[in-house]
Amino acid sequence: MFNSLYIAGTEARSGKSAIVLGVMELLHRKIPRIGFFRPIISGFQERDSNIHLMATHFGIKTPYEKMYGFSAQEATEIAAEGHPMDVIEGIIQKYNELKESCDFVVCDGTNYATSTATFEFDINAEISKNLSCPVLLVANGHGKSVHETVRSMEVALDSLQEKKCQTLGAIINRTAPEQTEEILRRLRAIDQADSLLIYGIPEDAALGRPTVAEVAKELKAEVLCGEKGLGHHVHKFTIGAMQIQNMLTRIKRGSLIITAGDRTDVIVACLAAGASTSLENIAGMVLTGGLKPDATIIELLTTSPQSFPVLSASEDTFPVASRISRIHAKIAPEDSQKISKFLALFETHVDTATLERELITTRAAIVTPKLFEYTLIQRAKKQKKHIVLPEGDEERILRAAEILLDREVADITLLGRVDRIQEKITQWGLRLQGAQIIDPTTSDLLPGYAKAYYALRKHKGITEENAWDMIKGRNFFATMMVHEGDADAMVSGAVHSTADTIRPALQIIRTKPGVSLVSSVFLMCLEDRVLVYGDCAVNPNPNAAQLAEIAISAARTAMTFNIDPTVALLSYATGASGKGVDVDKVREATRMAQQMARDQGLQLKIEGPIQYDAAVDSAVARTKLPQSDVAGKATVFIFPDLNTGNNTYKAVQRSANAVAVGPILQGLKYPVNDLSRGCTIIDIVNTVAITAVQAQENGKGAPKEAPLPS
Repeated sequence: MFNSLYIAGTEARSGKSAIVLGVMELLHRKIPRIGFFRPIISGFQERDSNIHLMATHFGIKTPYEKMYGFSAQEATEIAAEGHPMDVIEGIIQKYNELKESCDFVVCDGTNYATSTATFEFDINAEISKNLSCPVLLVANGHGKSVHETVRSMEVALDSLQEKKCQTLGAIINRTAPEQTEEILRRLRAIDQADSLLIYGIPEDAALGRPTVAEVAKELKAEVLCGEKGLGHHVHKFTIGAMQIQNMLTRIKRGSLIITAGDRTDVIVACLAAGASTSLENIAGMVLTGGLKPDATIIELLTTSPQSFPVLSASEDTFPVASRISRIHAKIAPEDSQKISKFLALFETHVDTATLERELITTRAAIVTPKLFEYTLIQRAKKQKKHIVLPEGDEERILRAAEILLDREVADITLLGRVDRIQEKITQWGLRLQGAQIIDPTTSDLLPGYAKAYYALRKHKGITEENAWDMIKGRNFFATMMVHEGDADAMVSGAVHSTADTIRPALQIIRTKPGVSLVSSVFLMCLEDRVLVYGDCAVNPNPNAAQLAEIAISAARTAMTFNIDPTVALLSYATGASGKGVDVDKVREATRMAQQMARDQGLQLKIEGPIQYDAAVDSAVARTKLPQSDVAGKATVFIFPDLNTGNNTYKAVQRSANAVAVGPILQGLKYPVNDLSRGCTIIDIVNTVAITAVQAQENGKGAPKEAPLPS
C-alpha cells in the first residue's frame, strides 16, 4: 500500500491547502496515526500556517520542528554553498524520522513563494520521487478558460511523467461551475491521464474570503476594538470617501469599510447602520493614515451593542485598499464555518471511496538512489554488525570508516600495521576512535587461526607452516575472523583483485547448504527504481544449472533488500522466437529455476529466454510476450555469461547515470563482499551497509562481545 501521499500545486494559489485538508479528513477516519509533513516551508521566524491548521484540526501531537524539513531560507543557503543534494538528504532524513511514528504521512508541497513556477514544480517533483510518494496534483482553474486549464494540466502531467514520478491523480480546484464537466471530460481523454483519478471542484466564493484577522495581519494593523469579531469574513470592501447618504447605499453584508482615521462621520454612520433593521451588518472597519479617533469615539465604538472590529493602519487609504485586494485567504483552525463548507464541497465533487481505496491498496513503486541509500543505512543501524576491512591503510577505506562510525552503521575492525594506520589517521585528520586496529602478523589470534586453517585445508596438502604464512595475509586473516565468529562479515577489494577477495572465502567460509557456487549481483539504482543484475563479476560462462542457481540466489538477494523479485533470464531471443545453443541454455535454465523455486517454496515469477527490452519495457512486452507476468515488469535480470553481464551493467551505469552498488557476493555461508578497485568512498560506505544487512539476514552474530586483542 501507499503509506504516503505528496500533494503538489501546479502554481501559486491553487487552493492546495484546502485539498490537503480534505485528504487528511478522509484518511483520518480510517487510519489511526496520520502524520503531516512539509518538506520546505516559506517562513523561518513565523510558524507555518498549514502545519498549524493540520496539527490543530486533527489533534496531531508531533512537535512542530519535526513536521518540516527546511525553511526556504535554509534550503537556499545550503544549495548556494554547492550542496543541493544535502537538502534532499536532510528532507529524506526528517521525513523518515516522522514516518517511524505514523501509519500514513501526507506531504504538503511548497507554496511557490520564492521562485518561478517551473523551478518550484521541479523541486516538488524531485522531493516526491526521493520520498517515494505518489503525487496528487492540484491545479487552479480560477479565471481560466477550459483550454487553458486543460493545457496547463497536460504540461504538468507530462513533466511528472518525464521525471519518472508516480502520479496518483489530479484535482482542478476553483473551476467555473459551468466549465467543470467539460474540463473533466477533456482531461480524462488525454493520454497522460490514463488510469489517473481526475476530479474538479467548482469555485465557491465564500472560501476565498479573508477574515478581518487576516486583514489585520496583512496590514500589521492595530486592533482598536471588536476583537471578538476578528473572525468575520470579508465579502467585499468599500472605501468611505463619499458623503454619508451615498456611502450607506453601498454597505452590504460582510463589507469592510476603509476610511481615513479622522472621518468621524463615517465611523458614527457605520455604528448607526448596525443598529438599523434595514441595513446589513458590516464585517469591520479599517482606519487609514495612522490617524485614530479621539477617546470619546473609541468609547462609543467599544460600548455600542453593534460593535465591530476596528483596525488602525499606518498607510494611506489607496495603498491599504490595494493590499487588501491582494490578500490570499487561508483556512484558519478556528474558522469552523469555512472548514465545514470546504469539506462538504470536497466530498460532493471527489469520489472519496475510490480515492481512499487507491491510497490504501496501491503499492508505491519509486525508489531513488538517495532513498535507497538512506533506507540501507537505517536498516544497518538498527542491528549493528561487526565488519572487518582488511585494507586498513588505504585512504578511501579509512575515510569511509570514519563515515561509518560517525553514522553508527557498523562496528569496524581495520587490518594492517598499527603504527602505519595510526600515522595515516593523524596525517589525514580523521576521527576513528571507535575503530579496532589489528596487525595480523603480531595478533594473539594468529596461532588459533593458523591451526583452524590447517585443519580446513590439510587434505589439500597444506602444512602447518604454510597455514601460518597464509593466515598472516590480511584477506585470509579477515576471512578467518568471520569464520570463527570474531566478525560478522568482511569487505575487501579496494586494492585487491576479486580473486584475492573470493579465494579465501571459498576455502574457509564456503557455500551455504544446497548452494554449489558463489555468484554476484549489482544493485542498479536508476532514477526511479532499483534493479538487480547478475552475474556480472564472478562466473565467466555458467551452464544451465548454474544459471538457474544464480537466478534463485539473485531473487533471494532482491528480497533481502526489499525488492520484489520478478526474474528475467536474458538472451538474444524472446520466448520461442529464437533457436541455438545459447538460447537453449537459457530456456533450460529457466525451466530448472522454476522447478528450484517450487522445491524451495518460493513464489517467484520467472521468464526466459527474454530480451532485455521485452523484460523492462511494457510497450515492447505487449508486442513480444503479451501473456507474460514478467515481461515489462522485471526487477531481477540474469545475464547468460559474464561478458554480457559485465558490459551491460557498465553501459547502463554510464549511459543512464545509474548508481551501481556491488558486486554483492551471494551463496556464501557468511557475507563477504568485493569492492571495485576504482571504488569511491561512498561506494565503500554503501557496500559495508549492504554487507551489514546481509549479516542481519544471515542471523550470524559475533559471539565475542569483549574487545578483540590486537
